[in-house]
Amino acid sequence: MLEGYAIQAIRSVLTSQQAYCKFLSANDSGATGGHQSGILISKNAKNMMFAQDLAGENILKRTVEIRWQDNSCTQSCFTYYSSKNELRITRFGRNFPFLTAEQTGALFVLTKQDIDQYSGFFLETEEDIDQFLEAFGMSPTETNQLIDAGQVQEETQERIAIQEFITGLTVDFPLSEDMSAAARNIQNNVYDHIEFVRTNPDRKIIEWTNTEYALFRAIEHARYGAAIAHGFASVEEFIAMANMVLNRRKSRAGKSLEHHLSAIFDGNNIAYTAQAVTEGKKKPDFIFPSQTSYHDMTFPADKLVSLAAKTTCKDRWRQVINEADRLRNRPKYLCTLQQGISPAQMDEMQSENITLVVPKPYISAYPADRQDRIWTLAKFIAYVREIEGL
Repeated sequence: MLEGYAIQAIRSVLTSQQAYCKFLSANDSGATGGHQSGILISKNAKNMMFAQDLAGENILKRTVEIRWQDNSCTQSCFTYYSSKNELRITRFGRNFPFLTAEQTGALFVLTKQDIDQYSGFFLETEEDIDQFLEAFGMSPTETNQLIDAGQVQEETQERIAIQEFITGLTVDFPLSEDMSAAARNIQNNVYDHIEFVRTNPDRKIIEWTNTEYALFRAIEHARYGAAIAHGFASVEEFIAMANMVLNRRKSRAGKSLEHHLSAIFDGNNIAYTAQAVTEGKKKPDFIFPSQTSYHDMTFPADKLVSLAAKTTCKDRWRQVINEADRLRNRPKYLCTLQQGISPAQMDEMQSENITLVVPKPYISAYPADRQDRIWTLAKFIAYVREIEGL
């Protein structure tokens, strides 16, 4: 996948020792036809370019390697002119594609990767420029200075992590469990609240699910964006593409909640079997504490719990009723991300001894006079932990 230059530049800043940016003036790009050479750099970036004190020096030059956004390299020169008290970057070589009159107004980004190793970027589109400045909380008037990489926004870190995951893929689409695990890793690393698995599982499962959706959409765009933008030769070709995309979306959504619930249960040291096989080869999504315990007739039924996981449950909740014969007369639990169902459906669920388990922020979308029937995920976890003696 080809990623935007803004993302490349942001990543370069985050991995650099120091970084600087400025908008190219007409003098920088050569649009004025003046005799000045190269890009004028603010003096606040002098320590990024020269290690020694510049006082007393007449003309100081230093050759460095700069790797540009197209992966080309130049042996460029940092120059300090004491007579004018100014810093410039020169020697870009013949036919250098980025420093032309048309580049006037582009955002120039320079990052120091090592003593003599630098990276350079010219961001020309408004989209790239806005994305870069937004990443570091900068306004256009706050350029022409060193960049505070510590100010990078969390949303930008998430986008970068998603792009890195996609770039590293060796398959067209990762397996559902791999995508879910990647989403959890990205979300945990960027937002740094892994403790929510125990202290606020309702919030955590929503955050993981949202990150996975963003990851999935980014992979879709990487794989199919160009084809969709190009158009289709026939209606049949369009339908084939649409069906492939929709089927993959349905499959991912169905498994995503199960994967994240498993991670929540693991984080709370709960014993369970996922996709346990019960009577007639039926498969409830989760049996607590285990499939073995379920089939052990000496194991007390009041120590067994079944949980179904359905992203939406408006129509499919009835599948849960007969998934575990041993628990026919006991409450059955259904975890969903559905935001609201009708009072009649909730009454029907209650008549079938089904208890909804819903992330706390979503419960307000349910009928107000029936919300007390719904369990939060935290309440369900506490219940299972108590049964398991944890």
